Amino acid sequence: MSTSTPTPPPSEPQPHPQNQQQSSQPQTQQQEEPESLPPHLNPTTYPRTTHNPTLNTHITLTYDPLDATAALKLVSSPQAGANVLFLGTTRDTFGARAVAQLSYTAYPPLALKTLSQIAEAAVHAHNLLGVAIAHRLGDVPIGESSIAIAVSAGHRGAAWRAGEEVLERCKERAEIWKREVFVDGGGEWRENRERDREGGLVG
Repeated sequence: MSTSTPTPPPSEPQPHPQNQQQSSQPQTQQQEEPESLPPHLNPTTYPRTTHNPTLNTHITLTYDPLDATAALKLVSSPQAGANVLFLGTTRDTFGARAVAQLSYTAYPPLALKTLSQIAEAAVHAHNLLGVAIAHRLGDVPIGESSIAIAVSAGHRGAAWRAGEEVLERCKERAEIWKREVFVDGGGEWRENRERDREGGLVG
């Protein structure tokens, strides 16, 4: 089964034809300073968060390493019989290619709204005591976490089911884009909900 290649986010700069002719020349221009970046690509404007104190949901977009302990603390409750934590980490291969790192970018206004909707829907559907979702942006090295999901519930069954559901909804809906950077050079934009070379979904 064939699948279409994910389109890079609109903010990703595309090479100009005139610039392509000069690609063989030494690069003397310095890397763009953070102050000149668009706000949603500027790490100094993060973390960005949103909270619903009534439903005890907490959403974070950040360029910093994720804090799993902090995520669990946000949803902790004396009424909880189960707390589930999921950490999605960067693995060192995709198919037969060695991966150097993953790089994520997002459109924060929509991503925060979508992640909030996912968390709040899970609270209602599974009678949860709290949900925290934190997603890291920028470069995420091998072995480090790109997403942390913490779920608190009265019983373990609801917590397990909700954690899996929240993860799948984040992959399907969140306005967050992933670029896989390979050790042998180059990179590819991919859907967060990954597919193998035959087009099948992978975990």
